[in-house]
Amino acid sequence: MAQKSAKEIATLIQNAKQGNQAAFTALLDIYWAEVYHFILKRTENETDTEDITIETFAKAFDKLNSYNEKFAFNTWLITIAKNVHIDLIRKRKASGFVNLDDDDEYLFQTIADDDSIEDQLIYEQNLVTLKRCIKQLKPHYQQIIQLRYFQERSYNEIAEIINEPLNNVKIKLLRAKKLLTELIKNENQQEF
Repeated sequence: MAQKSAKEIATLIQNAKQGNQAAFTALLDIYWAEVYHFILKRTENETDTEDITIETFAKAFDKLNSYNEKFAFNTWLITIAKNVHIDLIRKRKASGFVNLDDDDEYLFQTIADDDSIEDQLIYEQNLVTLKRCIKQLKPHYQQIIQLRYFQERSYNEIAEIINEPLNNVKIKLLRAKKLLTELIKNENQQEF
């Protein structure tokens, strides 16, 4: 994704605060890699890193109205990521197993069920190609794509099935759709 100016980022943040789905998706796309790599250096575990990154964005989007524009947005996200990571370590020490969501009851209503460009591309694909691309995703992304597109489950139903908060489901689905779209595009380019 092309580098965005501070003014463009500020506009995206303002639009996201007003519930604009495209602005949320753009912010996720812009900052995903930075947060992911920051946490990966700390955890050295891809699964934990992905979970922490998803929860970071979920918390950030849930608390977006508390963001202070005097600070860089990526600094705010990294602070949230550090806190999520610390919470994970504490919970592991206290319980002996991972459960990132014990006390978290999020209502992440701002990401709508509306079809995005990624949704349209996914629907248009040949089923064989689509299934081949889905098999290349990590298992938890495969599951969420299967539930959403093949079983046509709602976000709430998926949250119940995989036992995760609604906001985590929405962030995971956004990420899964983005990865799947990239795989489909690569697949289509190889065919021509």
